Amino acid sequence: MADNKKIILLVEDEPLLANLLRQRLEKESFKVLLGRDGEEALKILRETKVDLILLDIILPKISGFELMETLKTDPQIEKAPIIILSNLGQDIDIAKGQSLGAIQYFVKAKVSIEELVEQIKTFLLQNEH
Repeated sequence: MADNKKIILLVEDEPLLANLLRQRLEKESFKVLLGRDGEEALKILRETKVDLILLDIILPKISGFELMETLKTDPQIEKAPIIILSNLGQDIDIAKGQSLGAIQYFVKAKVSIEELVEQIKTFLLQNEH
């Protein structure tokens, strides 16, 4: 039964937020893989099938937007739904995230961890096969 855990790739370079989110999601019985930058995230995605990507935009090495562009063009990588969680809250950033395929876009300052976790749970439960 333990194998049924949904896997979330959390791409976040802010250690405090990353740990908070990971602990909170694990409490909900999700398995959380942590990528601290876009490069690390790509490596994980090439090796592991994930159910959801929780993606920051401002990252070292490869930005969240660059990562999304890479995912779109690389058939070797499993496509997973992406929820963006970023400090970038301008309409142009949100539009870009959506045009690159994000299913939701949250601005860090405007969403609580609880709200975010609820959205993730709702999305993953709706998309169970």
